[in-house]
Amino acid sequence: MLSDKEGCLVIEQTKEGLKIYKNDVGVLTNNPDFPYHLKNLNNYMLLSPKNPDNNFSQKLDLKSFSEGMGAIGLPGDSSSVSRFVRASFNLTNSVSDGSEEDNVSQFFHILDSVAMIRGTVITANNKFDITTYSCCINLAKGIYYYKTYNNNQINAVTMNDTNKNTQKLTIFNLIDKERINYIN
Repeated sequence: MLSDKEGCLVIEQTKEGLKIYKNDVGVLTNNPDFPYHLKNLNNYMLLSPKNPDNNFSQKLDLKSFSEGMGAIGLPGDSSSVSRFVRASFNLTNSVSDGSEEDNVSQFFHILDSVAMIRGTVITANNKFDITTYSCCINLAKGIYYYKTYNNNQINAVTMNDTNKNTQKLTIFNLIDKERINYIN
């Protein structure tokens, strides 16, 4: 996936060759190919962040008994297809106050909703499939945000504060150990 301030593209290598797609959803996961994921979203167009009206039968007095019932049917498994749908729903319905902190927080909440949790998916090689890290970049400010599986704290590297006119590679050590803020 390639994104900038103006839009988002998906570049996929397939048996037929290199394919480039406009990505209005702003989400990408693994297999199957990107057009499949877009078509599959049609199966979920009745989902809503609002509680549903009774469309089942006018003969029955059916009412929502819990918040979030408009999203019943939103897949919750760890397959790439389900994670694409869930991330798309969460991203397109997410609301932020527009501040940097809230935007970054919302971004990581969306990614957390599709993160792979150790022990819930075991590969054919008997290994745990996990989301090792999540990241985003504020292109306007040149800030790279990340958190790792082992450290839920959001960390930021301000790229504009580094010397870009040097031949030496700038390296920032990854903070991969949980930092718990003890209040007392």
